[in-house]
Amino acid sequence: MTRPARRDPSNLVQATGFRGFVRGDWGPIDRGVRLVDGAAEAAARHRDQLRAALPGARIAAASGWAPARSNDTDYDFRPDSDFSWLTGCSAEGAVLVMYPDGDAELFLHEPAGPAEPDFFANARDGELWIGPVPGLAEWASATGLRCRPIQDLPSALRGKVPAVHSTFGVDPLLDSLTGPDRTAHLRRVLAELRRVKDDWEIGQLQSAVDATVQGFADVAAELKNAVESGGERWLQGTFDRRARTAGNGPGYASIVAAGPHAPVLHWVRNNGPVPEDAVLLLDAGVEMNTLYTADITRTLPVSGRYNAAQKQIHDLVEQATEAALAAVRPGAPYMEFHRAAMRVLATGLHDWGLLPVTVDEALDDRGQHHRRYIVCGVGHFLGLDVHDCASSSPEAYHQGTVAAGMTLAVEPGLYFHPNDETVPPELRGIGVRIEENVVVTDSGNRVLSTALPRDASGLEAWVSARR
Repeated sequence: MTRPARRDPSNLVQATGFRGFVRGDWGPIDRGVRLVDGAAEAAARHRDQLRAALPGARIAAASGWAPARSNDTDYDFRPDSDFSWLTGCSAEGAVLVMYPDGDAELFLHEPAGPAEPDFFANARDGELWIGPVPGLAEWASATGLRCRPIQDLPSALRGKVPAVHSTFGVDPLLDSLTGPDRTAHLRRVLAELRRVKDDWEIGQLQSAVDATVQGFADVAAELKNAVESGGERWLQGTFDRRARTAGNGPGYASIVAAGPHAPVLHWVRNNGPVPEDAVLLLDAGVEMNTLYTADITRTLPVSGRYNAAQKQIHDLVEQATEAALAAVRPGAPYMEFHRAAMRVLATGLHDWGLLPVTVDEALDDRGQHHRRYIVCGVGHFLGLDVHDCASSSPEAYHQGTVAAGMTLAVEPGLYFHPNDETVPPELRGIGVRIEENVVVTDSGNRVLSTALPRDASGLEAWVSARR
């Protein structure tokens, strides 16, 4: 049960002359796997962590397949995050099996050689169509795992004792051999293990942040062109080009929201103009080849200067950001930075006359009036996924505490929609978000994204220098 081959319609497989001629005289070719330094060692440590969390278990995790986009075209392939965390492998259709005795094997599709029809007749996987593909020997050398053909997977999972914990829903072959019974438990365990990053992972996140900062600089340099022609799409392409050059690509759908689009929380259509007098809310992140992603937001003055209303909102969001960052420390309740930011925002909104109740009434669970202008939260875990560790239990996430090694995106904002008649006309159509990427340390936290200014005057100077 694997995805079907995409056959060559010219039916060359029936041409005996071609079949005989294509088999021979192929010299050596580079099939090597070039993992980032430390990736295999990090994956081995992660497998040890999982064994300690699920002692005596059989565990199977699949990389998955590229989803079909339409007809005979696919989206780019990206491995399942849990599989990547455990292996460092990026092969399609691969399955990791971890055994109760501590051993582990990687099951893979061996590339079709010139003697096999798929070498030339399979347009989806054949090497004459897609180029050389690493085989079992190459992945074994790169990952340090014993590698076997995918055809051997059923024998590795045969029997009901001990039961198999699997990443059900990722690969139909693995699904057919196991079942969904223990999927949620395995996903929860993996998510909670992934909350605390090791030094290698933090280094990958710092690299992702550094590349993202360069992408923001690329966007700032293109603001004038975007105003004149191209609009939001031009800026999206500018950032995405950097992401594809520096890493695997964008870590998520980039939000490039100018003018009245800035208050839209997930504006990913990116199909509007960029007015000269507007702000541009840019929420984007580079995903490295190791799949760790940044998630940074700045709200840039397109002209290089905020007007009075834009600066008023930006200053309040900046104050909320400072309060939130001060609340990120080991041992603190996870929700403390959320509450700190919300109190600053509610107080400011009250001072502006936008709340129909007192600050305390608004902050009460039965109130929440201020959330009209910030319906989202102000942060989340960050790592292999932009919203990392989402399968964690409530006790390990929103109801838990912060610990050293956790990495967070902290993102207060205010969003005044153009048709919101509760706010003065001069504030309508302005959205501001500031998002920093943070690692929790033994004594507090370290902001990974300090290369980008977050104060209004700093951003004005930064944009002006690049325009």
